[in-house]
Amino acid sequence: MKLSLAIVALALSAPALSFAQDSIAVHSGTIYPNTFSSGSANISPFTNTARRFNDWAISFGAGVPLVQSADLTSIKNGNGKNLFGYSAYVSIDKAITHAFGINLQYDRGETRQGWFNTKKSAPADASVNQKVGARTQYDAISLLGDINFSNLFRRVDNHSPYRWALHGYAGLGTLAFRAYQKDEMGSSMVSEVKPFNLKSMFAEAGAGLKFKVNSRIDVESRLMYVITGSDEFDGGGDKYSTINQIEEQVSDNFFNVTLGLSLKLGKHESHLMWHDPLQEMYYKLDVLGNKNQDIEVCKKGDLDNDGVCDDWDRQLDTPAGARVDGAGVALDTDLDGIIDLYDKCVTVPGPVENQGCPVVTSVPVKDGLVDESETKLEGIEFNLNSDKILPSNTPILNNAVNYINSSNGTYTVIGTTDTRASEAYNQKLSERRAKNVKDYLIKNGVQSDKLNAVGRGEKDLKYPECNPATKCPEWKNRANRRVYFEAK
Repeated sequence: MKLSLAIVALALSAPALSFAQDSIAVHSGTIYPNTFSSGSANISPFTNTARRFNDWAISFGAGVPLVQSADLTSIKNGNGKNLFGYSAYVSIDKAITHAFGINLQYDRGETRQGWFNTKKSAPADASVNQKVGARTQYDAISLLGDINFSNLFRRVDNHSPYRWALHGYAGLGTLAFRAYQKDEMGSSMVSEVKPFNLKSMFAEAGAGLKFKVNSRIDVESRLMYVITGSDEFDGGGDKYSTINQIEEQVSDNFFNVTLGLSLKLGKHESHLMWHDPLQEMYYKLDVLGNKNQDIEVCKKGDLDNDGVCDDWDRQLDTPAGARVDGAGVALDTDLDGIIDLYDKCVTVPGPVENQGCPVVTSVPVKDGLVDESETKLEGIEFNLNSDKILPSNTPILNNAVNYINSSNGTYTVIGTTDTRASEAYNQKLSERRAKNVKDYLIKNGVQSDKLNAVGRGEKDLKYPECNPATKCPEWKNRANRRVYFEAK
């Protein structure tokens, strides 16, 4: 029984030991981090390299078990004397956080209880007066939760050395035992429980006080209370025996007082269970509060005096007086390639030679009449992907009304586009532009039989060099998005 329990305990602890050096089995994915869900781009995967603390330890120790609640006890059981047994334990400890951990523990020991020590001779009337002696050999495997109360409740303004820690333990496990009873007739085994069955389940809870000797070794004293769940653990025989009727309890329980060592595993100097994040945070705040930091802003100056430091200025030679964006680049509101400082028409794009303003063709006049040799009238432009007549086009269209009414000819209203979007889409867009201009002219006094509207899409470019394969300035693209008149 003892050998099988030891083998099982070793098998359970082997996987833990293989990861004892700071949990080297860390997931490292390529899709990390998701900065959109985390709220911060300043994130790195938590790998073994990123660890600051050790979180594994091996603990072992020895102590004295004392049966307290039973028919046969270790503490002054009728004869005024205490009977001391022995115990030993070894555990693999894993710290989950600075205040909580899990321990896989194996215990082995022997309790002594009853009216006399079973190593001595029994009184002559032991069986008659039920003054028997007993001992119980036990093996146990348990899984314990470990709460670090000192880290949980430690005051952040406590500046004393952090070398003592109060821990609380509680857990469940399997308890196998053999109970022996001795009287004047001799000693015999009166009960036995095998491991890993329902009758072997037990619970224990208690507290421990740890002292940190150094970064690798802790000394700990523990007081654990073990609830066996069996009325036969104390060696009183089966549950209906005369001795087991002395007390009414149905579970024989005992205290276990131990003294042990913890060996902290890993390459780091500090263990997670000795780390207090609040203490560290307040310490860093104190350091920052007491440190005089001269923050130097704009180390390289602002050579172009545009209000943006040269450290992050993307245009270091901004002309004096020009408005700039946050990166120090001079503003060009209408994107015609002429900055607002030099643009005479800030909101309407136009060529450089016209100081950023659109070109409007004047109406040719000869002897007070319109010159019929002039066959084209241009200057009506549109926003991207729009057939809406702009307010800036109104003066040009009103001029066209007078021009056409003064002429004896008929005119074709021609709509065009730039080369962005598909050819079919641009064709329909150009037709809508021509129709809208034609409707405007008729509404404002031009005879309908003098006008015809057609769309040529992207096949009639004012700047043919602006094709899908080239990048043109916006003012050229805008000039291509136009409506003009052609005499028949």
